[in-house]
Amino acid sequence: MTYPPSRYHGITGEVSATYRPRDTPPEFEYPNGTRVSYLSSGDSTGGLFGLYRWECGPGVTGPDPHFHRSIAESFYILTGSMSIYNGREWVTTEPGDYVHVPIGGLHGFKNVSGEPASMLLHFSPGAPREAYFEGLVGIAQMEDEERAEFYAKHDNIWLDDKH
Repeated sequence: MTYPPSRYHGITGEVSATYRPRDTPPEFEYPNGTRVSYLSSGDSTGGLFGLYRWECGPGVTGPDPHFHRSIAESFYILTGSMSIYNGREWVTTEPGDYVHVPIGGLHGFKNVSGEPASMLLHFSPGAPREAYFEGLVGIAQMEDEERAEFYAKHDNIWLDDKH
């Protein structure tokens, strides 16, 4: 394994870091109270990765098993406990646990603990997941064909036909 090709060719470096204080309000909140903070979107990283903080309340929330054809997804548990499907079984995670799912890997996540939980979601390469997160709010009102197009556009392939 070697380093990727250089993408910056300056001599002295540049002032380009971003800072996000911890009390910055989330960019999106679902009706069930789940909050999503767009820490680094794929657009803001030049398509390298996307990083999101996912904070959910005590109710059951999260997607059933699925996979992606174009992005890898990783989970780092910050608080509480999340159940994460690793392709074989649902694993109960706790703060400090990390799960990486390569491109094509089966996975899902749910908060079934009855307590609030939070985690970091990392996608690589960076994809426009913001539109996916926000579009899920209207998924129940979509016709079957429209729903299928939405999932295909956002590279979510489900293991069942409930979606």
